[in-house]
Amino acid sequence: MSSSNSACGACKYRRQKCTKECVFAPYFPPDQLHKFAKVHEVFGASYVAKLLSELCANLREDAVNSLAYEADMRLRDPVYGCVGQISILQHRLKLVQNDLYK
Repeated sequence: MSSSNSACGACKYRRQKCTKECVFAPYFPPDQLHKFAKVHEVFGASYVAKLLSELCANLREDAVNSLAYEADMRLRDPVYGCVGQISILQHRLKLVQNDLYK
């Protein structure tokens, strides 16, 4: 459960009581409903809970941040997701490098 007896963002979003054992509480604070909403829409709460429970505690924060980024990119670009953004940036980099070497 998050501090001050307030439900975490995940439990608030799912309208559930947040318990001391809530796997989401450390990574989805009450003021970040939007972060959990995106992750939930793309990956589903049960998958994320299972993933977090299987990871070492020191890897969970990075995993949540990665899932949040991937979910955001997938919602922006349902076909290519992160790969689309990476391709755009690589193309821009190549153009700038070509300009520098001319």
